[in-house]
Amino acid sequence: MTKLSVNINKIATLRNSRGGDVPNVVDFAKDVQRFGAEGVTIHPRPDERHIRYQDARDLKPAVYTEFNIEGNPIDSFLKLVLEVRPTQVTLVPDAVDAITSNAGWDTLKHRIFLKDVIKEFQLNGIRTSIFVDPVLKHIEGAKETGTDRIELYTEAFANQYNLGNKEAITPYVESAELANRLDLGINAGHDLSLDNIKFFKESIPNLLEVSIGHALIAESLYLGVENVIQMYLRKLK
Repeated sequence: MTKLSVNINKIATLRNSRGGDVPNVVDFAKDVQRFGAEGVTIHPRPDERHIRYQDARDLKPAVYTEFNIEGNPIDSFLKLVLEVRPTQVTLVPDAVDAITSNAGWDTLKHRIFLKDVIKEFQLNGIRTSIFVDPVLKHIEGAKETGTDRIELYTEAFANQYNLGNKEAITPYVESAELANRLDLGINAGHDLSLDNIKFFKESIPNLLEVSIGHALIAESLYLGVENVIQMYLRKLK
């Protein structure tokens, strides 16, 4: 079964909009786990416009499933991850001013940098994952960095699937097959939703984990958080 990790950034965005502590991100993380989620994901950015660095510290004792921290490995992020020591760190090359993640790593161009960062995390017992586009040479490059897993950036698939183009899954299947041959674990995320998750999961061999935030929270406004999590879990089985 593919694990569901719930990205709770949007809960922090809602909290920050009023300047208080409602909704409380720690309580929400406890609830999604109680409802069946097998992991909690956060993506702190330097401007702390949603998840704050202190949230990562506060969440550590509350996350008893898998704790995944995503982000660009700048110095402040590196220090935070090494302090908190989550289950997994997912390295994402997002620009400081990016609204959301919009590209995977060029693992050939940044191989030496990624290799050094990954080694440091692994020495501290943290599983590593690299955010990548479904490009075969970048999957091969990811292997050379020493990473434990890759996370397939799925926005292109989701956009095309919404237009009825199921062939958009092809480069993801090819990337997953290569990753399996290279003994790289496979995660996925970005714009996955109740509409497309079943097809994606059934198409990708050995998909270990999906990280879903924006769609899951939006769907929960209509259907309820506990219900939506259960709906995802059924589709991922």
